[in-house]
Amino acid sequence: MGYKKASFIENLAEKVGLIPDLHKEGYQKHDADMRHFTDEEVAAMYENFPPPEKWNDWIEYDPKAWPNKKKTNYQIVPTTCFNCESACGLTAFIDKSSGEIKKFEGNPYHPGSRGRNCAKGPATINQVTDPDRILFPLKRKGKRGEGEWERISWDEALDTIADRIRKALKEERHNEIAYHVGRPGHEGFMNWVLPSWGIDGHNSHTNICSSGARFGYNIWYGYDRPSPDHAEAKFILLISAHLESGHYFNPHAQRIIEGKMKGAKLATMDPRLSNTASMSDYWLPSYPGTEAAVLLAMALIILQKKLYNRSYLENWTNWQEYLEAKHPEKEVSFENYIDAMIDEYKEFTPEFAEEESGVKAEMIREIAVKIGEAGERFASHNWRSAGASNLGGWAVARCLHFLTVLTGAVGAKGGTSPNSWNKFKPEVPNPPKPQKKWNELHFPKEYPLAFFEMSQLLPHFLKEGRGKMDVYFSRVFNPVWTYPDGFTWMEMFMDESKFGLHTAMTPTWNETAFFADLVLPMGLAPERHDINSYATHGGTWVAFRQPVLREAARRNGKPVEYTYEANPGEVWEEDEFWIELSWRIDPDGSMGIRKHFESPKRPGKKITIEEYYQYIFERIKGLPAAAKKEGISEFEYMSKYGAFEIEKGESYKMNENLLTKEQLEGSEVDKKNGVVRKKGKDIGVMINGQAMVGFPTPSRKNEFYSQTMVDWNWPEYSTPTYIKSHIHNDVLDKSKGEYVLVPTFRLPTLIHTRSGNAKWLVEISNRNPIWMHPEDAAKWNFKTGDLVKLNTDIGYFIDKVWVTQSMKPGVVACSHHIGRWRREQDTVGNRWATNTVDIENKSSGKWKMTTKRGIKPFESSDRDSKRIFWKDGGVHQNITHAVHPDPISGMHTWHQRVRIEKPGADDQYGDIFVDTNKSHEIYKEWLAMTRPAPGPDGLRRPLWFKRAFKPDESTYYIKDVKNDPKE
Repeated sequence: MGYKKASFIENLAEKVGLIPDLHKEGYQKHDADMRHFTDEEVAAMYENFPPPEKWNDWIEYDPKAWPNKKKTNYQIVPTTCFNCESACGLTAFIDKSSGEIKKFEGNPYHPGSRGRNCAKGPATINQVTDPDRILFPLKRKGKRGEGEWERISWDEALDTIADRIRKALKEERHNEIAYHVGRPGHEGFMNWVLPSWGIDGHNSHTNICSSGARFGYNIWYGYDRPSPDHAEAKFILLISAHLESGHYFNPHAQRIIEGKMKGAKLATMDPRLSNTASMSDYWLPSYPGTEAAVLLAMALIILQKKLYNRSYLENWTNWQEYLEAKHPEKEVSFENYIDAMIDEYKEFTPEFAEEESGVKAEMIREIAVKIGEAGERFASHNWRSAGASNLGGWAVARCLHFLTVLTGAVGAKGGTSPNSWNKFKPEVPNPPKPQKKWNELHFPKEYPLAFFEMSQLLPHFLKEGRGKMDVYFSRVFNPVWTYPDGFTWMEMFMDESKFGLHTAMTPTWNETAFFADLVLPMGLAPERHDINSYATHGGTWVAFRQPVLREAARRNGKPVEYTYEANPGEVWEEDEFWIELSWRIDPDGSMGIRKHFESPKRPGKKITIEEYYQYIFERIKGLPAAAKKEGISEFEYMSKYGAFEIEKGESYKMNENLLTKEQLEGSEVDKKNGVVRKKGKDIGVMINGQAMVGFPTPSRKNEFYSQTMVDWNWPEYSTPTYIKSHIHNDVLDKSKGEYVLVPTFRLPTLIHTRSGNAKWLVEISNRNPIWMHPEDAAKWNFKTGDLVKLNTDIGYFIDKVWVTQSMKPGVVACSHHIGRWRREQDTVGNRWATNTVDIENKSSGKWKMTTKRGIKPFESSDRDSKRIFWKDGGVHQNITHAVHPDPISGMHTWHQRVRIEKPGADDQYGDIFVDTNKSHEIYKEWLAMTRPAPGPDGLRRPLWFKRAFKPDESTYYIKDVKNDPKE
């Protein structure tokens, strides 16, 4: 507050000595006292966002020093957050006197986040200054997992890895090299690196995250992720707590609220009253796994009430193919199509859906009508939750997209587009050709339709001798803790005949790194280069994550050659690591690898980071003109602003884009279905006499009927349907205390395993009790804080109860991302969040974990470490879950059938037991549900299905059966 004339009360208080005389002559020293400034002057100092012209010399006054005037001179450099997939814009405030990053705020020039951040963004400073972070490359001493490490040089680490990869490649052991990634955080970089080595070596976390929903969308229209245009919608339907904790949380949250402010209605289907549900106009607390039944009931109402978009259905669904295949007795007419759909879904009445799900029939009717009335302006989203939790969970996304098709909202303004319409894909220099290898450890024959690698089954594949990992990278990836069945991962990691050289690439210690051979520190959000582009709204943008201290040094005339020279300790960035490693694998260029990493402008020389990104940036539509206007290069423009808006929001109905004359030259049209083909490839479809691009499916349309499902031995799922989950009420025995456990939600302040070194986030959220409705608690005589024993298929864990009406009766829930641990012998790390545990293998495969100590204050360079007041670090529930891979999508089905009981006298909070022999038996049970390849023509997988790292087409055929698929 600025200086003001004293009030009567202030004068009186000053005279009697209750407060200092702030108004006597000379009290305020103008050069040292903030009270000299008026309120208006103070407001001017703290602009919402400093303008870019002031980013190199920005002054702020320390509010903690009030009333003294203590200023800090900052240099502001943009980057992006790395604490979830949103990649929201950040600006790093670097103290010019000390060269230290002091804080992070939003970047108003980022089109996705628009200057706003959730709690996770500013908490990046905690990760940068975490006293337990890894700063130097380390090599294990003694046996793997014993916890002894020694510091080594980067040269030793790089040469050790390069020598081993080179040997494997020369010995044709390509499939023994794998890069296993948790959160990618970049666009296209590893698509450049791994195929250049000639390996099918990409593995990911996606089959424990989102592949179920991806499959459901893909089988409809060849795209695997939705991009809802929330801000322009009239009705929004979310499956689960997407707004508060799903992908693109912050950018989507902003636009959902904008849509609501314009009059849109919001409905959330979730058994838990999440923050999202509490902000909704409709909460649909469905029983887990029944969501598809509710959605089909809504579809039936839209069909019966003729609220569907006739022209869209007629033009953009393969209804003729459906009638010919499923109703050959009927005339192929649109009216018969509608009648056939109504008949197909006649059992899905609102009353049936209510009986299955518990959602009131009248609410289902009301929402269905409102969705139909919203028409093209119906936005929806489903990600983890139902799609990632149930046997047949992919059917939820498929049925949700059915509503989008019925309303004609596919790709419409205010509707739901494919995410790739709102996403930038970089063009990289010296791109390699697709690899000519197929790795069955990643894509086995049993799962020909799996949308991503069967990563959750890797330890079981190794256990039964399907192969080995000679060189294995775990990159920002922690399967021992994040994945189901973590003890089986531990068993395999400790067996050097299964994992040869395990390199953990991580900024912080984690439960998987404890079982590595090399631990290499990689940069956090302000310490690395990455390109980001995500489908946050009806527009397209690209953002630039950059090492801010390196960029500050460049601006200050003190450039460095490598990022680690500016980063703390010897923290490398991965871009430079992969370039250097590839260069060392092929030292003389004879293997054909080195050529992909040569400078595009300096033949024979190793490409630099600036050259790599300049090559990409100068090929982004509109960016060269924007950079030229400012008289700087494209790289300098992105370094200055941190983001660029490629397209502002007119990328609607791109399926209707017309094929050009050049594209049509030499093409032919299939007279039966109108598909346009050129040189054996489908490129479009005829719609009302015009050649349009369409969708990347066999029909080039939305496929209500899927011949692919028929061809690959799943004819019962040729059209959208409801699949009863593995945790349906019919398979639970309530008399034995069996319930469904929902373990897929996270608290909105947390981030997979990376919350553990962010003190502000852990302070807010540090335990994960069992959510239980009062009715269920009363049956067990539980009250909040009581211990409960949850028995899973392979073991049990002991947690505390939280009695709350925010949980659907008959269902219990436990958030993930909490329950971190380390053993006594492990290097200290994440002490804000990790319990100290004891782990015993009591007999072969029978593992017991007990908590020795919870969280406690500790001495460190961070004064706050002595101020820790919480003790509870939560419980590691995921390690007690068996693998449950959906036989079609490959998605791990997270929902657990648990048997509740009161703990025994010897049971303690945090106790965990797992039998890995039992977990392997359950793996085999679920494996037996599959219908393996080959498919038509001896294929391993449908050719039109995407793969993250798509190999050469020749690898898609299983040898010896290409010409005779019966073999």
